[in-house]
Amino acid sequence: LCRCTGYRPIADACKSFAADVDLEDLGLNSFWKKGDAHVDKLPPYKEGSIGAFPEFLKAEIIASLRVDKCMSATVMVGSESSWHRPRSVEEYYRLIASDSFDGSGTKVVAGNTSSGVYREAEVYDRYIDLRDIPELNSVSKDSEGVQIGAATSISRVIEILRREGDDCKDVIFGKIADHMEKVSSYYVRNTATLGGNLVMAQRDEFPSDIATILLAAGSSVCIQVSSGKLNVTLDEFLEMPPCDYKALLLSISLPRCTPENVSSSAGAVNMTGDKTESSLLFETYRAAPRPLGNAVAYLNCAFFAQISSDESSGSLILEKLHLAFGAFGTRHAIRARDVEKYLVGKPISASVLLEACNVLKKSIVPKEGTTHSAYRSSLAVAFLFTFLYPMTKRNVKPARSARLNGHAASDTNGNPNCPPSADIDLSLKETNGVKSGLHSNDHILESCKQIVEIGKDYLPVGIPAKKVGAELQASGEAVYVDDIPSPEGCLYGAFVYSTKPLAHVNSIELDPSLEQLKTVAVITVKDIPKGGVNFGANTIFGPEPLFGDPLTQCAGEPLGIVVAETRNFANIAAKRAVVTYSTETLDSPVLSIEEAVRRCSYFETPPFLLPQNIGDFSKGMEEADQKIYSAEVKLNSQYYFYMETQTALAIPDEDNCMVVYSSSQCPEAAQNNIATCLGLPCHSVRVITRRVGGGFGGKAVRSLP
Repeated sequence: LCRCTGYRPIADACKSFAADVDLEDLGLNSFWKKGDAHVDKLPPYKEGSIGAFPEFLKAEIIASLRVDKCMSATVMVGSESSWHRPRSVEEYYRLIASDSFDGSGTKVVAGNTSSGVYREAEVYDRYIDLRDIPELNSVSKDSEGVQIGAATSISRVIEILRREGDDCKDVIFGKIADHMEKVSSYYVRNTATLGGNLVMAQRDEFPSDIATILLAAGSSVCIQVSSGKLNVTLDEFLEMPPCDYKALLLSISLPRCTPENVSSSAGAVNMTGDKTESSLLFETYRAAPRPLGNAVAYLNCAFFAQISSDESSGSLILEKLHLAFGAFGTRHAIRARDVEKYLVGKPISASVLLEACNVLKKSIVPKEGTTHSAYRSSLAVAFLFTFLYPMTKRNVKPARSARLNGHAASDTNGNPNCPPSADIDLSLKETNGVKSGLHSNDHILESCKQIVEIGKDYLPVGIPAKKVGAELQASGEAVYVDDIPSPEGCLYGAFVYSTKPLAHVNSIELDPSLEQLKTVAVITVKDIPKGGVNFGANTIFGPEPLFGDPLTQCAGEPLGIVVAETRNFANIAAKRAVVTYSTETLDSPVLSIEEAVRRCSYFETPPFLLPQNIGDFSKGMEEADQKIYSAEVKLNSQYYFYMETQTALAIPDEDNCMVVYSSSQCPEAAQNNIATCLGLPCHSVRVITRRVGGGFGGKAVRSLP
């Protein structure tokens, strides 16, 4: 159980808003200290009624935020920043054109969920919230398509598309809604906006699934710029220079794909002049580290095709094709236009499909440095093959309102609700006892159940044991290091990390453009007190320094600590610290196992890790029936994912001592490290570890002291 399962704080918060509850068990609530509660100001609790937020609390909150209603746009001024909420597009542009606005230190937000993806590297003292602009929340529909405001939440977009898909028998809308449900979590989709997702894809190279599927659907966007409104295709929008605050994304338009909206709905004409019927196919794909979860994809793609049947040859012909790919190590989602150009107008055969896959390999090329680049490229080919291969198996006319290998198909010349054409065999065939079909789906997961018989012979084995501290954690009463309130005047630290694997560190300075940050100092190896040692960890391979100075041993090694008055300021200043390096007189760094072997660069193996000889290895290999002459195994690096991240709180104590609250798995090692580094006796450092919110070994050797 982690602290996320706690319900007590929620119950306490609810009780603090009612007059007829016992406030004594709260001790301190949100508004009054114990004994000073004015319960007559609170509304009574009535079961079944809708509670109202107390008016006097509204006044207190507004007063604390200093809400300025002199301007037409609401302005809330906090201790470190102001929050503006314009009520129209015109008001937004008046705000950014005002004398007090220079563009620096301003962030335009709607859901602001990007802060959960990218750590803010800038200092923002002004936020402009777009959610109150009606034009950005409107939804309009006509026979051509649906226009959705950019500030509409992704959850609402899913509801709109499902409703429109059901009402109008649209081929694409339902598929887009299905794929959008794989984007992030339900709670994030309730806040994240459609326009914000596309802006992140366009400006920040965010690997957006939504941008990819809307690109395949032929979507367009409306942008407000200084010269007026600009309507461009989504493809053109993604190719534009990164948007700044002067360009405002207003809406996204999705075209309908119903029988009435297809350009060739009157029927296509083949080479012999025979009239043919057309059908639509649309499918989306993604591959991710957690395919059934919501992790960022290795590759996402979406395909739209309009196909017809050639009456003379009986083969299927692609009349129109959109192939969109994203998240494979490119700046944004793209259309594979070379492949589209090659396939359109050709009868789909095995040889044509093979050549299309070869052309696609040249189009989907991840940029240098992309992880799993070969795997991402192979995924693109595999998904294209999966989409087109069913068309090569049967030279038949497409079915009406049928599903080909999971692809929704709609006849463009008839009633979408009519039964499938008799020319397509959708039945399962049995071959060697195995059933298969054109539209069969393989099961990804298989389930099983294991029954363990427990008797009294092995008691207490098999009896459930209650976890120590389970009540505290489940109720939310458990206090982790990060839950401890910071004392008055507490400073925050953030590490400055090396960007060079092997280099001399000449200097570390703060970015001069960040003078407004309330930074206090940069602590480096030169600041270790007399008698102390540059000591950070004691590993099985020997001691490691706290700071990589004067020589870095690897990229990512700590070089110093920036100390500031807030955590955010410390993180920003550390990330943008200016470090000067020199590599004179140094050999090139060892960056691979092969290079280490070639240069005989090895760690000295501790004696207790040396293997013990058991039997005659050479004789056993000679007598073995199967011999391994060579083999190669590669393992990727691992990252720890804690419920409670690495953190520590140091508080000065009496008699020149220090109390450190740490989530370390080895508090005794943390005590020794701190004392050694500062040149203090161990009894002057007291380390308290109440609980560890997930360790996995990462909080043992290299935990923050």
